[in-house]
Amino acid sequence: MADTVSSLAAHVHELLVTFLTDGPGAVGAAAFHDVVARATALGSDGTWLVAWGHSSLGGLAHTHGQTDRALFHYEAAVAAGYNDCVAFHAPPMHPLHHDPRFQALYRRMRVTEADLDELLWLHREMQIAVRDAQTATIDDIGRLDTGVSLLPQAPLPTRAPHTPGVLITRIDLAAVQTALQRAALKAQFMRSSGNTSLSLIDDTWDDPRATRDAWYADERENRLRQAAEARAFVARPGAGTALVPCPPLGSLTSPG
Repeated sequence: MADTVSSLAAHVHELLVTFLTDGPGAVGAAAFHDVVARATALGSDGTWLVAWGHSSLGGLAHTHGQTDRALFHYEAAVAAGYNDCVAFHAPPMHPLHHDPRFQALYRRMRVTEADLDELLWLHREMQIAVRDAQTATIDDIGRLDTGVSLLPQAPLPTRAPHTPGVLITRIDLAAVQTALQRAALKAQFMRSSGNTSLSLIDDTWDDPRATRDAWYADERENRLRQAAEARAFVARPGAGTALVPCPPLGSLTSPG
């Protein structure tokens, strides 16, 4: 079956979820090269997915200390429209900030003010999603009820971006949300199943506490849902729509 932009984007999402869930060993460079080849075959509509593939290959190479290879792929990503300048301000990228080759490719990136607003929101939301998942894990320690709680997450923006590179970071956030949700549900089902078994065989099982735990869990889930809904991205009135250079390296608050 021939690829479409939608089907390949869905494939990319699952690749990222696997990468986040099972680690780099589960998704090698060959999978990213495959995405680049398949996206290239889609023509101009798939160019942003070509950019995603090269940016991922650049990140993989950078992680392994392969600076020349990383810069080659980052250059290709920028040429294909990659413009997540916020990601390039993250601490792991700081060693490249002093490389003239990286500085040159960064200066070629363009973004609109409105798209930069969304990129900042997307990265901030990734941080919040991870923080909320960690907090939920701690809160569930010793929980006796058999309920299964979801991990409320903010909805993805639906505005039409001015630059297709923003779609890459939306996939990144969606993959983070999916990976965290799947991990949370797996832990929840294991806890629920274990508590169900213990409640049947343990004569000292604390039913009143289990009831209280269920109430507190529901209250927490509702609170997180309301907070997530309140964080939904809202375009800033008057945000610029003209393409401009990305903010200078070191000028943005790094995304964690």
